[in-house]
Amino acid sequence: MGSSDRLFNRQRSVHEILGGGLVADVILWRMKNLTVGILLVTLAAWLVFERSGYTLLSLVSSVFLLLIAILFLWAKSAAILNRPAPPLPELHLSEEMVNEVSTFIRLRVNTLLSVSQDIALGKDSRLFFKVAACLWLIAFVGGLTDFLTLGYTSLVVILTVPAIYERFENHIDKYVILGYKKLQQLYVKLDQECVSRVQKWILEKKKLS
Repeated sequence: MGSSDRLFNRQRSVHEILGGGLVADVILWRMKNLTVGILLVTLAAWLVFERSGYTLLSLVSSVFLLLIAILFLWAKSAAILNRPAPPLPELHLSEEMVNEVSTFIRLRVNTLLSVSQDIALGKDSRLFFKVAACLWLIAFVGGLTDFLTLGYTSLVVILTVPAIYERFENHIDKYVILGYKKLQQLYVKLDQECVSRVQKWILEKKKLS
């Protein structure tokens, strides 16, 4: 499929656009177990917050308190009874994982800062209206639901929409481009009609004057 047949005439794949690293693999279900795990843990957390009335801080504190108490008592009893200590895995973040996440965040933050600078300096009016519309939409959606539900829904969308698009990319691009061309034709037609009416109105005004 040529670049002209793709949305925005892009030449890169969805995986490359998303950074091509661990984050892209998770979003596009290249690491299915990890992606499913994130969804299940997030769903469980959402249900806990919604049903129990816990706040994030109180829940995290309670879970860590319970975990530390269990491990502490286990280790002490194991030392007294000459039993093996709790089988804890090595708690360690690899340098590769940290570098990938930091690079992804840095690129996105730099892009956001660049866009913000262009808007603040009035360099791109169209971009300003797009961002304003997006912020208004976020404010509108935020008024309909709470932050927790919005965050969970957003995560589900992030972990499903790109993967579905990558799988059916050719079909989606085909129909979206077709619809875009029809909208362009409709816009040109309406624009011509409006221009012609304005021109007739101006000629009539000149004749009357």
